[in-house]
Amino acid sequence: MKNAVTASPAAPSTDAFIHFSKQFSFETDCWDTHEALQSESPGFVLLDVRNAELFANGHVPGAIHLPHGKIVKSKMAQWPQNTLFVVYCAGPHCNGAAKAAIRLAKLERPVKLMTGGVTGWLDEGFPLNQIRK
Repeated sequence: MKNAVTASPAAPSTDAFIHFSKQFSFETDCWDTHEALQSESPGFVLLDVRNAELFANGHVPGAIHLPHGKIVKSKMAQWPQNTLFVVYCAGPHCNGAAKAAIRLAKLERPVKLMTGGVTGWLDEGFPLNQIRK
């Protein structure tokens, strides 16, 4: 009996391998980001691309606040051209990280999106930093 899952057959294994392998070129997850941030040199700059109030209320430790609308060539000049950026926003319900990734890609900057954003970070049990007012 067919249902919504089985109505379309799964892709051939070789196609599935290519598809799912390629995803890692575009995104990373909260767990891998957290683990990398524990080292002295994680190999990327983590950007929180939400607004200032949300950033102040809680952000990933080590993240730099740069709202997606402010990602412009002059701001990015402080980092070498080959710097990898990992961007995140509030979570799966927010497209701010994708907007930031597009801006960085247009500036020819390497970029990955941290899937899950703050929601995913908290779901993994990781703490947020807050800016005291």
